[in-house]
Amino acid sequence: MTNSKSSAAATIFAVRSATVLALGLAAGCALKGDVRKVELQVQALQADLAKSDAARAAERDTILAAVRLLQQALATQQAYLVQMRGDLRTELLSVQQQLVSVQELTGQSQQRLTELRSRIESRAQQADQGVAAPAGGAPVGPSGNPAGPGPDQMYDLSLQQYRRGSLSTARLGFREFLRVFPTHERAPDALFYIGESFEQSAPDSAAAVYDQVVKTYPKSPRAPSALYKQGVLAEQHGDKALARTFYSRVIAGYPRSPEADLARQNQQRLRP
Repeated sequence: MTNSKSSAAATIFAVRSATVLALGLAAGCALKGDVRKVELQVQALQADLAKSDAARAAERDTILAAVRLLQQALATQQAYLVQMRGDLRTELLSVQQQLVSVQELTGQSQQRLTELRSRIESRAQQADQGVAAPAGGAPVGPSGNPAGPGPDQMYDLSLQQYRRGSLSTARLGFREFLRVFPTHERAPDALFYIGESFEQSAPDSAAAVYDQVVKTYPKSPRAPSALYKQGVLAEQHGDKALARTFYSRVIAGYPRSPEADLARQNQQRLRP
């Protein structure tokens, strides 16, 4: 009887022990699973943080690169502006120097022409008082020698001003030359240059002067040139019919002139 009770107690103890052990093992397994879940969550959070940090770093690097490019562009632009400012100053100084030179030349030329006019008028007065003048138009003194500068000198001076680009001064000289020496062999040239001096600023005035060249000096080599110039001006003005008329006059009146060849070419080009 006693042995049966002892065996039953031992069995109960064993069962209890097994139950406690099973519960402990189950609790241990549950705890490890929770820890693993937490570890995975932490790892995921760390991965997200790492991605966010990488994105922010990339964005920061992009911004820094853009800032550097902008700084370089600003530095280049500033250097360009500094260089441009220096170039402009140099060009302005050069222009100022050229203006001073032109003013000096113009002043000298104007003064020279004024002196020539005074001397020519003085000689003209002497001629009116009985001083002889040869057929060429240049007044002479009692000894028969030219009194002061002659027509060639006045014409050359005016032509120099024309070639320098001092057109108004050149016109003044050529007009004075024509007033004093209207029959000189260079008179057609002087009148033609007056017309050319008007071409850019006043084409209508140029055309009128060219017409005067043709009417006053029809046998001069400047006559076909003046007619051809009138045709060119009419063509530039858009009047093709008038231009063809002038070209036809060049061909008919001066068929062997160089201008006639040019007029024929223009006639073919302007055929309706």
